Parts: sequence; C-alpha cells; structure tokens
Amino acid sequence: MKSARTLITSSIACVGLVLGTSQAQDFTAHPSTQDPAVLVTLDTLAQWEQELSNWGRWGPQDQRGTLNLITPEKTRQAAALVSEGVTVTLQHFVTEEEAIDSQSFGPTEHWMSRIDPETGMPSFALDEIQFSLHDGMLSHLDALCHYRSEINGEFVIFNGYPQNLGPDGCEDLAIDKMGTSYVTRGVLVDMPLLKGVDYLDPSTPIYVEDLLAWEEFAGVKVQAGDALLIRTGRWAKRDAEGPWAYNRGGAGLHASVLPWLKERDVALLVSDAVNDVQPSGVEGIGRPVHQLTQVNIGLPIVDNGYLLDVAAAAERFQRWEFMVSVQINPVPGGTASPFNANATF
Repeated sequence: MKSARTLITSSIACVGLVLGTSQAQDFTAHPSTQDPAVLVTLDTLAQWEQELSNWGRWGPQDQRGTLNLITPEKTRQAAALVSEGVTVTLQHFVTEEEAIDSQSFGPTEHWMSRIDPETGMPSFALDEIQFSLHDGMLSHLDALCHYRSEINGEFVIFNGYPQNLGPDGCEDLAIDKMGTSYVTRGVLVDMPLLKGVDYLDPSTPIYVEDLLAWEEFAGVKVQAGDALLIRTGRWAKRDAEGPWAYNRGGAGLHASVLPWLKERDVALLVSDAVNDVQPSGVEGIGRPVHQLTQVNIGLPIVDNGYLLDVAAAAERFQRWEFMVSVQINPVPGGTASPFNANATF
C-alpha cells in the first residue's frame, strides 16, 4: 500500500514545474469540492490506488495501458460512424507568443537553418524548430512514464515498472513504447454547451453527475475503448479574454470522477486544459486525476486538446460521437508526443 505522502510528493514535483510566471495569479478551490458527497482526501486516493489499479491486466510487460482497449473491433465501430466525411483537427500547436500560459518549460523558437552569411537571407528552404513537449500551448499526449508513485523508497510507474530516467529519457512506458497509431470512437462532452455558457469559469469542477447529465443531453454513453474529450472552453475563453494561468485556475475533472473513468474503461482522456480542475480541491495534491490515471489506471491523457472545431461540428451535426484518429510521434524515451489527432464525422 502506498502512503498518502507518496501522492503529495509525486504530484507537487510535477505541478511545481508548471508554475513559471503564473505565480502572479492566485486561485482557490471551488467550495463544492468540500461537499461530503464528493469530498476526496489523500486517504481516499490511497484506497483508490489499489481499487482502480490496472497493473497486470494486460500482462507484466505491458507498455500501453488502456490503449489496449482500442481493439480492431473498436476501430471498426469508430469507422462506421463516418457519414458526413467532415474532418476537424484536435491539435493546437506551439507559438512563439510570450504569455503566461506558454513556454513554461523552455523557449519556443523557429529559424531558417541555411542563412547566407553575406546577405543574411535564407539560401534554401530549410528550417528548424525547438519547443517543449509539455508546453502550455501544445496539445500533447503524456507518456505513462510522466507521473510516478513511491513504494518502499523506490519511484515506480504504471504496471510496477521502476521509473528509470536517464539522459535519453524513460526506459519504460516512454511515448515510443505506447504504439504509433490508433483509431477509435470519440465522445465529446461539451460542458459549456450543457450549461449554456461560452466557457466555464476558472476552477469550475466537473463531477460524475455532470457527465451523466451530458450523456442524457447528447444521447450518448461512454463505452470501453472510447476517447473521452472534455471541453471546458479554455480556448474560447482565451480568445475572448486573453491568456491566464489556466494551469493554476482552470476548469476540469474533479478527483471524484476517477472511479467512473475506470468503470467505463475509457481508453484515452482528452482535455482542452490540464484535465484536473485547478486547484484540485483535494488537500495535499495538485493533480490527483493526472496521478491516478497515469500511474494506477494506466490511462493516457492529453492536455491542451483543441476542442473548438470539434464542438462546432458536433453541434452542427447534432451528434457528439465520431471517429478519432491519433498518430503518435515515437520520440525515443519521450515523456510526451504532440497530439496529432483528427475527428471525422
């Protein structure tokens, strides 16, 4: 059994890296997170580490976690959803904008790589780019080695692998070990549409009751092997009001949703922010959804997914299920990949 202190140290280590210039803004947890009906404590999470675990489910050598739920049958189901032939992107790419929600982990730079020393102009059409795989403006798929827990003084990741980190990245559960391409059924949960707003206010938690209400509204049910897309309206709010420290004050899933995610056997979890509501409302841990999905459930997650276009298409066609195709850049030892993904109706 892992201790509650394990959760604290693991989560703070990862969240602390994200703060950057966002220290200037402060947020408090939504009051509803302290309601006894949904309250989650470190003791609760410690219990769920065991109850929700998928360790060993796909064998002791497994490197893909819940992506194993995307079977050939699931892909055929997804392909059968294509009727309009309309495809939209689910990716937001990095920019060189200097803002509170970008370049927290390192600079984004783009340059031409063949410059004539005499004219100072490009001599050929070749260029290069540098960016962080966890940039706040980049839709990215976290590798399962990204988060860890501590057992008996050792750092471990999903399926009980030791978190062996070196100069070349993760030895196990790195992004290049998680497969290169997947096609599955996508289900969009459009919370702003459900609540009749353009976007959710910062720190708004999403509970199981909200997800069930959406299923009734949209006439869909989240099933095993699905890619679940949670729209909070992060990009719409940014377009309307400008950047803010969404990684410290952002709408998202509350930790009480974790058993539901396991019960429904979600294969891939996508958010337009950081998945966890921020602040989390769980005393002692910043991102409990990150922690348990990646380490215990083995559920890969996508931060900063671009869900504006898919929301518009879904509302236009009045259906919130579609085919999702994902291509993973096999970065050797990588802790993430750009989320190269499309939704096709």
